[in-house]
Amino acid sequence: MILNELFEQELKAINVGLVSFKEALDDAEFKCVQVDWSPPAGGDEDVLAALKALGI
Repeated sequence: MILNELFEQELKAINVGLVSFKEALDDAEFKCVQVDWSPPAGGDEDVLAALKALGI
């Protein structure tokens, strides 16, 4: 694909993070999907290590 062709295509986004970012894209009429994601074990490294030790 030629680089210029990329900028002629419709912008589509996948947002993994702040819902307000998706809302801003919605307001600008860009297609966007919000992914509800959070770090494993809530980001707690000790809990994550314990889960890994259990093979989970």
